[in-house]
Amino acid sequence: MMWGKSVFAQRWDERLRKVQTNVDLPSMEGVLRRAADEGRATLFEHEVYQFLKHLGSETPPRTLLLPVTAMPDDEELMSMPGDKVVLKIVSPTIVHKTEVGGVRIVPKEPDKIRATCRRMLYEVSEKYATLIERHPASAPEKYRGLSGDALLTAISLDIVGVLLVQFMPPDSDAFGNELIVGLRNTREFGMVLTAGLGGTDTELYAEHFRKDRALVSAATANLDGITFFELFTRTVSYKKLAGLTRSQTRMVTDEQLVECFSALIKVANHFSPHNPEAPFVIDELEVNPFAFSDYSMVPLDGLCAFSEPRAGGVPRPIAKIDALLHPKSIGIIGASPTRMNFGRIILNNIIKAGFSPDDMCCIHPTAQSVDGVRCVAGLDRLEAPLDFLVVAVGADMVPDLVDQIVERNAAQSVLLIPGGLGETEESRERADEIIAKIAAAHTTQSGGPVFCGGNSMGIISHPGRYDTWFLSEEKLPKQRGTHHRNMAFISQSGAFMGTRVSQWPSLDPAYLVSVGNQTDLTLGDFMAYFKDRPDVDVIGVYAEGFNDLDGLAFARSVRAAVNAGKEVVFYKAGRTPEGRLATSGHTASLAGDYTVCEACLTQAGAMVAKNIGQFEDLLRLASRLHGKPIAGNRIAGFSSAGFEAVAIADYVQTDDYQMQLAEFSPATQEQLTELVRRKRLESLVTVKNPLDINPGADDEVFASVIRLLDKDSRVDAVVAGLVPITPAMHSLITAAACGVQNKAEGPPDALGASCDCNAPEKARIVDELDALRSGLRKPLVLVVDGGRIFDPFKDALEALGFPVFRCVDRAMEALSLYIKARLTTALGRR
Repeated sequence: MMWGKSVFAQRWDERLRKVQTNVDLPSMEGVLRRAADEGRATLFEHEVYQFLKHLGSETPPRTLLLPVTAMPDDEELMSMPGDKVVLKIVSPTIVHKTEVGGVRIVPKEPDKIRATCRRMLYEVSEKYATLIERHPASAPEKYRGLSGDALLTAISLDIVGVLLVQFMPPDSDAFGNELIVGLRNTREFGMVLTAGLGGTDTELYAEHFRKDRALVSAATANLDGITFFELFTRTVSYKKLAGLTRSQTRMVTDEQLVECFSALIKVANHFSPHNPEAPFVIDELEVNPFAFSDYSMVPLDGLCAFSEPRAGGVPRPIAKIDALLHPKSIGIIGASPTRMNFGRIILNNIIKAGFSPDDMCCIHPTAQSVDGVRCVAGLDRLEAPLDFLVVAVGADMVPDLVDQIVERNAAQSVLLIPGGLGETEESRERADEIIAKIAAAHTTQSGGPVFCGGNSMGIISHPGRYDTWFLSEEKLPKQRGTHHRNMAFISQSGAFMGTRVSQWPSLDPAYLVSVGNQTDLTLGDFMAYFKDRPDVDVIGVYAEGFNDLDGLAFARSVRAAVNAGKEVVFYKAGRTPEGRLATSGHTASLAGDYTVCEACLTQAGAMVAKNIGQFEDLLRLASRLHGKPIAGNRIAGFSSAGFEAVAIADYVQTDDYQMQLAEFSPATQEQLTELVRRKRLESLVTVKNPLDINPGADDEVFASVIRLLDKDSRVDAVVAGLVPITPAMHSLITAAACGVQNKAEGPPDALGASCDCNAPEKARIVDELDALRSGLRKPLVLVVDGGRIFDPFKDALEALGFPVFRCVDRAMEALSLYIKARLTTALGRR
């Protein structure tokens, strides 16, 4: 597969980049201003057409508004071109007109037009009232609680009239020949552009087509028309409109699409909450559908909602995150001198992690010391401001403590452990009070302290030599020591991090940050910090929801991190309506539109996992394979089990990725054939990819095959199935006999518990892989598909620095997604 662009594609890009837009922003502002002066926050359909006319890239139909009380003469009605006209009801509350009979196509005959208008003014009101009474939850706010004649009267009074619209027959009525294009102001990512299959079945298409095939979306900040057009070319809609399907002719040029997308992006970024000079913010602008008539893009329906700009938030002094993660002094409020409460567990964990007790203090009104750490009677008794203050008290005490911390300049950074800050309706007022106090402090000259939490499980910073998790060592053994760590793990849920570390001890990031409710510091703030850390190569993120516009800030930092050579693995909870409800109740986050989030972060360069297992797998690969060059998507695989060899071939391509089975070079083919012959396996093994090397293959065969495939220039990555139950492989080992404790990159205790078999005297596969690992140039993924008795074997291989999976399908899927992401980001940096 060619990952660069062909000469033709490059020349075509140059041609498309010459496309010019002619957007009349002042006239657009005028359209919105006139509606606002009438007390409206929406445009009528004919006003949407006026708005689009100033876009310069579409051909709106001619329109004539017939007010409710109007008496249009024949000449006026006959002024429309053609022999048919379209009649549409005009009301600020009726958005989906077709459902209530609000759209009619009639012959261009004055009497017929007038009769149809009179009929629509009555029938539409009645049908809409019936629809609302059947589905009251869908009623506009102003109609809530109304029924019967009161509801019918309210609907009738809101109808402005009927819009007479030029009938423009499309070139084709076939499936897929209509386009939806829209802008939306999202809470998390700001302005987002969407395009795809249009018409009345748009939602059906989006639900049942594969991801990115019906609709594509992207945040418009730092976006251009060419980039969005490239995303759009993946959709079924583009293939239909460009005449790329059977019996289909092209209906629109690429230049027209680029011009349309470029113009809308310009409009979005002007009428954006990020533009301080914007007189209005477009909340939603949608054309559904665009039809195509003689190479013209014709909007057949449109809506626009807008609002006045709101004041932006107060910037946070995120440089103080350095004091949070690398403090020279630490204080704790809430450590009991008489019982082992959360605060005291945290105190002991900090000391065990290596932070000096001489640089710590406990804030306690009466105690002299707690576990050898001196006590200070109050924040007002501190000799100097602390770098880092841990607050582990009841939530009801937090508002007053925040006041004291700010007023006395007690600390540069604060960790809020307490839950109950915004999780329930009763605590929302308390949380809002705290947020307001912190924001006020950020407006001062010093910027005030930064706060992590509330409802944080704590932070572990190995470079900062502390552990503030309130989990005991007995329940969650920690990895101590100074071995290599290159990862930061940021999570809204502390339990998510804790369970991942418990199940995967060798994960062991340099930093583990539980951000909790994001009362102050956000996911975007921590991403902005870690993107510049020289000791962090990989960033893993679990998110439930972003604060307002923080998703966009997060995406920008992801892009910067990826451009700097880092890898970002991301998982978002709250994909479904039920999931979004659950996250809102858990960490006081308002989860946003998952599809938009996935699109924006994928385009920024993150590896977006679709489930928790995939998140773990991608994080495992990123942490182990970072720095390994990936030249292409050609995978070589082998196993001593036939089912694994078949599975490697089965999983080389799916809906989400397209890898290739590598074709061995003649030299590799010859050397593998000689190896098989030398090991007397020639009657059992056929040299091909994937390679089934038979259960009779011994440890040396495995190591030799890995070495040969790694040297083959036609191979980009290797998957090796080390089936541990085969008799020829020495996979039953003890931790003590493993022989890699002093050489492993991981901690000594990553080797696991011992089994009841003694290690054999002859060389084991672990030793073979240990000997060759420093010379391997390409990604190598190992599969150990066996029971708990082989846990020490798997742990020994992980301790050598290899990514190890327990089943081949997860290994293939994870490696393929990882390669796809690495190649895509590398292409984007060129």
